[in-house]
Amino acid sequence: MFCDQCGAHLQVGQRNCVQCGKLATVVGEPGRNRVRDHVKMVALLWWAYSSLHMLGAVGLFLMAKFVAPWLSRIPNPPPPGVMQLIPLIVSVVGGLIVIKSAVGFAVGWGLLQRESWGRMLALVMGFLVTLNVPIGTALGIYTLWVLLPSQSETEYRAMAAAA
Repeated sequence: MFCDQCGAHLQVGQRNCVQCGKLATVVGEPGRNRVRDHVKMVALLWWAYSSLHMLGAVGLFLMAKFVAPWLSRIPNPPPPGVMQLIPLIVSVVGGLIVIKSAVGFAVGWGLLQRESWGRMLALVMGFLVTLNVPIGTALGIYTLWVLLPSQSETEYRAMAAAA
């Protein structure tokens, strides 16, 4: 271990630097943990990710409303039955994306409020979004890195009990 001010070598258990007198900063000090340091960032990233998906869902709803009628005016349009299915399919996909976004917003809120269910929902969603390359993969890996280890469960429960 070395002093982060002057670089002098510190002995194990030494509280102050012998050269400059600075109090030694210990990595992994008792008052800090990975969940406490990262849970707010994970929650905010879930909100940002869900917001992007919500924008995509709005785009799909607009496409179902305005693009499908426009397709009927092109030369050689698809049969009428297909034309009726296109807006329905696009709207259903948009609805599923809205549900996914709502769950993502719930993950962020649950983590920020230190709800007991927040960690488990975040882990489930973290596994699911790893399939959404590249942003979902990064968010999923970060979520799992913060919340998956067994020590994280203990830290999160302590934070939830304190809140």
